[in-house]
Amino acid sequence: MFRAWQHFKTITTHKLLVAKGCFRVGLYWQGLIHDLSKYGPSEFLIGAKYYQGTRSPNNAEREQIGYSSAWLHHKGRNKHHYEYWIDYSSHSIPGGMAPVPMPDRYIAEMLMDRIAASKVYKGKAYDDSCPLQYYYQGTDKAPLHPYTRKKLLRYLKMLAKYGEDYTFARIKRELVRHRKEK
Repeated sequence: MFRAWQHFKTITTHKLLVAKGCFRVGLYWQGLIHDLSKYGPSEFLIGAKYYQGTRSPNNAEREQIGYSSAWLHHKGRNKHHYEYWIDYSSHSIPGGMAPVPMPDRYIAEMLMDRIAASKVYKGKAYDDSCPLQYYYQGTDKAPLHPYTRKKLLRYLKMLAKYGEDYTFARIKRELVRHRKEK
């Protein structure tokens, strides 16, 4: 029961941090619905079982059984994960899978997700360069569409150099401009 409560507090803290970031850039609905699937049994029970408090329980599940059933469920329901945006390719690509460009609003939510995860798991050791460091620890090899990669990396570098206030203001302006262009 203790692990379930700790896991609940961790995912709720994460969700609130993402919501706060999304609200700051004008993504109110996304901030409200971010990661709701984590509270359902398919993800919550696994998260509680593998809870450690210092990293994602999905990694512990992967280490034990070779994959993460919670992650497979999660990534297929949450558009702020680049894995959601991978499809079969009609072109001859090794493996037959190809990333497609993420809409800007989901790239922004993905940034908020990375910031929140870094804050939750790093605690007092967090600074605005942590999400960029995490990117370089693995996501830089991920199958991201070039547009998505370029925009995410630009935001991460901006955050590391100028901080949240500047970065979030820029993102908000870009999202507003993009909406007006449609």
